Amino acid sequence: MALISLDNVSKIYPKGTRPALDNINLNIERGDFVFLVGASGSGKTTLLSLLLREEEATGGEIRVAGNDLRRIANRQVPQYRRSLGFVFQDYKLLNNKTVWENVAFALEVIGTRRSTIKSLVPKVLDTVGLTGKEKNYPHELSGGEQQRVAIARAYVNHPQILLADEPTGNLDPTTSLGIMEVLDAINRTGTTVVMATHNEEIVNSMRKRVIELHNGKIVRDEAHGSYDSALYFPDAQVEAKSGAANHMLPSVSVADDPEGPSEGIARLANSVHSGRTGRYGETFAPIEDTLTWGKGIPLDDPAAAMERTQAYNPLTGESGESAGADGEHQTDDSDQTAQPKSANPSDTVTDSQDTAAPYKTETPSMDTPKDEKETAEASASTLPPAPLPPAPPAPPVGPSRPSAGRNQNTEHSQHTQEKED
Repeated sequence: MALISLDNVSKIYPKGTRPALDNINLNIERGDFVFLVGASGSGKTTLLSLLLREEEATGGEIRVAGNDLRRIANRQVPQYRRSLGFVFQDYKLLNNKTVWENVAFALEVIGTRRSTIKSLVPKVLDTVGLTGKEKNYPHELSGGEQQRVAIARAYVNHPQILLADEPTGNLDPTTSLGIMEVLDAINRTGTTVVMATHNEEIVNSMRKRVIELHNGKIVRDEAHGSYDSALYFPDAQVEAKSGAANHMLPSVSVADDPEGPSEGIARLANSVHSGRTGRYGETFAPIEDTLTWGKGIPLDDPAAAMERTQAYNPLTGESGESAGADGEHQTDDSDQTAQPKSANPSDTVTDSQDTAAPYKTETPSMDTPKDEKETAEASASTLPPAPLPPAPPAPPVGPSRPSAGRNQNTEHSQHTQEKED
């Protein structure tokens, strides 16, 4: 009986436009090393989540190590997960614990004795090449070292199955080689490894079993297969380029490949250190042709753009166009202000003083008459010749102001009248 068995498994998310997994049938034997490949959104992570019992299938049956995941109770899930190890792409390490404590924590939560923990942790750290880093914290390690800590934590209780979701996705080729060496060594101990990846170079060098997913369906399952990411790439132009370049590697049957498990690591090492970069450079356009930022914005009229940026006013925050428009409005206002209501120069001076009053301070100046005279002369010079002024108006008719002598006579008469009374 297969260690992992999926029969007509489907997974549909409530808001999904299509099934994440559609009628999957898959059997994985004990001790296999399986690559799950496919474009983003093809269903690789969903399949791993179903095997971890992080998600529940919509239909079908899933059996892992004798457990029926469709019928297992929630209280039995922690016990089931003790037979699994999971390696995350972003490590998921505890930042407040050292390397030794991170690995030991996986044993502490399942109730392992202290003496057993002290015996197992140094051995697994030596397996992943981290001897001497036991007291370091995660932030003191490189990305490859942090991933090896995550692998050690997943493998410390010697699980039957090790699931890895893009373990080399954030690492450079040389560091990825080290991670694959660790996973290959773990697989040779009898642990079944299921690894999701996009890395063509790793898949084509290792020549392990390859299961390719596309739109939630298994489109290829080869015992010693290869991977060409351009085959099911959604861009028709990229597919045409990949077909013209003839990138597809021939699959190798079991009988034609008598090499041992470590030969795949040797091929990967030769590929990485010989400078080969896979087929990404031939399939995809160079970065200089795909970048749209950093090249500037094309201008139809550079002269107009220069005029817009030349007259920027830092006080008002206005560009040249708005400043020019304001200048035109100010000129019109000044012309209107300079036109007096009458031809009398004195009236013109008064209007000019009223207009400028809000912008003047109250400090008196000795040169005020001179300024008024110059303003009146400037205003008069801008006006056309005015007709002769009309005759001055007649004085207003009304009660005249009483003189001082009359006031004294009135007061004397009032005093005499009061005395007679």
